[in-house]
Amino acid sequence: MRSVKIIVEKHPDGYIAYPLGIEGIVVGQGDTFDDALADARSALLFHLEVFGVEALDTEPPVLEVYVAETGVPF
Repeated sequence: MRSVKIIVEKHPDGYIAYPLGIEGIVVGQGDTFDDALADARSALLFHLEVFGVEALDTEPPVLEVYVAETGVPF
């Protein structure tokens, strides 16, 4: 079992989820946080079946994830 960091974004029309540090595009979506996370996990498993576990071997690996906010003048 390997841990994968997944970003889940809340939008007005639902949730979008995507893993960090994966070669290729893997996206999940759903009406709830849990639905989007489950869809991203399913998409990731399919991606690994097609492209192999080598898709997880990115350099450098993602160690931590931060969400920050800043203001911009305009």
